Amino acid sequence: MTTEKTCCDSTCCTDEQTETQVQTQTEQCLKDLVVEKYSQIANQTLQDNLTSACGCGGGCGTDIDYTIMSDSYENLAGYNPDADLGLGCGLPTEFAQIKAGDTVVDLGSGAGNDCFVARAIAGESGRVIGIDMTPVMVSKARANAEKLGFQNVEFYLGEIEQMPLPTETADVVVSNCVLNLVPNKPKALAETYRIMKKGGHFSISDIVLQGNLPAGLQQAAEMYAGCVSGAMQEADYLELIVKTGFRHVQVQKTKPIMLPDSLLEQFLSVQELADFKASRVGIFSITVYAEKV
Repeated sequence: MTTEKTCCDSTCCTDEQTETQVQTQTEQCLKDLVVEKYSQIANQTLQDNLTSACGCGGGCGTDIDYTIMSDSYENLAGYNPDADLGLGCGLPTEFAQIKAGDTVVDLGSGAGNDCFVARAIAGESGRVIGIDMTPVMVSKARANAEKLGFQNVEFYLGEIEQMPLPTETADVVVSNCVLNLVPNKPKALAETYRIMKKGGHFSISDIVLQGNLPAGLQQAAEMYAGCVSGAMQEADYLELIVKTGFRHVQVQKTKPIMLPDSLLEQFLSVQELADFKASRVGIFSITVYAEKV
């Protein structure tokens, strides 16, 4: 007789399964949950998302503005409101040092927002490729590109851990608040290294932690910002990038993610809230640069 144990909300495993099988099953479950959530988002407008808070930054059915993590693209060339679902936590394309003629790959391209900004810099002689594992997102991005008449922007269905691209494709890789959602981050970074040309570089915005969050704050953060549950400690995140083989790693921008007191007060006592605000512990958006030498 076997004993069942829960791996995630929609999957269970048994004692007879190996650790590798359990890990694979759990990772697939997490991917399925992300695809399900982002399929819902793809069929909404930015204004819909602002009111429903169903994205990476919030739990469906709440009235919280999850776009607290995002930065405004409105002043960047190439910005297209139809492609902006408010799902990011930074502006990686602004820091990515893209040049005319570059091939740029966007990991977790969504409806195409960062791709269209990258295309405005890379120009007609450049090539921009978006990778996303949500079919509805890919369809939406392709429709946006067709509407804009872009011939050098492509979108492919695929996972970051196994990208449908040849080795040494990209001069530049960008990504906006996506790697924190990937279960196997070492594999995702190894694939990023593979598809990047020697001498290429990336600029990635992501969510990281600094210090151990109080239990109550962790609960509040995961309700308000679901992607926090997959976030790494910043030092571990940067170390993993170096271990992958990337060099000249630097943090280009750091932005604290401020959860509202009205939410924190539901999970922390008055003293706990005061102690937290006085500490260096917290949730941050960072934009990281690294090169393949």
